[in-house]
Amino acid sequence: MLDIERDQRRFKEIVRGRIRGNLRKYITHGEMIGRKGGDIVSIPVPQLDVPRFKFGKNGSGGVGQGDGQIGDPVGKPGNDPGGSGGAGSDPGGGHFLEVEISLDELAEMLGDELELPRIKPKGAASIEAEKTKYNSVRQSGPESLRHFRRTYLRALKRQISTGTYELDEPRVVPVNADKLYRSWNDVPQPKVNAAVIYMMDVSGSMTDEQKEIVRTEAFWIDAWLGKQYRGVEKRYIIHDAVAKEVDENTFYHTRESGGTRISSAYKAAADLIEQSFPVEDWNLYCFQFSDGDNWGDDNRKAFEILSEKLLPAVNLFCYGQVESPYGSGDFIDALEKQFGAHEKLVLSEIADKDAIYESIRTFLGKGR
Repeated sequence: MLDIERDQRRFKEIVRGRIRGNLRKYITHGEMIGRKGGDIVSIPVPQLDVPRFKFGKNGSGGVGQGDGQIGDPVGKPGNDPGGSGGAGSDPGGGHFLEVEISLDELAEMLGDELELPRIKPKGAASIEAEKTKYNSVRQSGPESLRHFRRTYLRALKRQISTGTYELDEPRVVPVNADKLYRSWNDVPQPKVNAAVIYMMDVSGSMTDEQKEIVRTEAFWIDAWLGKQYRGVEKRYIIHDAVAKEVDENTFYHTRESGGTRISSAYKAAADLIEQSFPVEDWNLYCFQFSDGDNWGDDNRKAFEILSEKLLPAVNLFCYGQVESPYGSGDFIDALEKQFGAHEKLVLSEIADKDAIYESIRTFLGKGR
């Protein structure tokens, strides 16, 4: 049994080593997105060949057995060495093995691969609420908490062991020494202490390909922040000329035909923080994704909200500009010109899926 368990552990180590070796590919192409369930992710990795004995029939042939002449090709009985033949029913090569791995493990691999610093939370990040749970018993306590079933069983055992239990007249009379009472422990309950607000331009210039890049990057951001905090709230804001809060599915699958006013998203995010996430108690993260288009002189209003309301409130504000054939791409330059190297503002240009890897490193590399 110990040998089997040791082999299983070794096999898991091999699989995780394979995942680590291909992590950049998974990050770039989002192989496991859509395979998430609870805290477990199912990842397709190339089939691992495990050495094993293969049994066959005696006398069925093999190297050094049976008929044949020197120089004849060696093959399975009945196979045509030329490989001719029609369609078959046998499975082909290139199989993949579905491996389940926890999001915590995945995030640990991500942190190691990208050399990400641990986040130092602010505010109430280390505070835990305590919940009372009645999960044990003791020999003293108020009568209202007496555990009747356990008290009865204890009394019954005592009477049987001392010979005072009578089968003809079965009566169980507990004495003080038999009484057991429910007891409690204060179990720490983690508080949700971090919130992530995702904002995305869904105007006509943002294509499905750009949204898939955003979705892939957000998956890995969620994995890392979930590893750093005991609980993370996620909110989603979409905008064209106007902004609104939506659910996750709507966030990634909505496309509008209107113009773009980034200030509308910033205002919606600022209102959301004011209403739901007191700055002194929450670690706040904003991730905005756009193709860089913004209408007219809306930059002035957007920068005003960003400067006065968002940057003072958040741990980090990350702007990712996804390259699009339809977007102007001017907004990231305007941000850099306006705010320079602001300690809370991180900018990243995401040209394609291959750029996701470095974009994540850029966003999360400050450890804020």
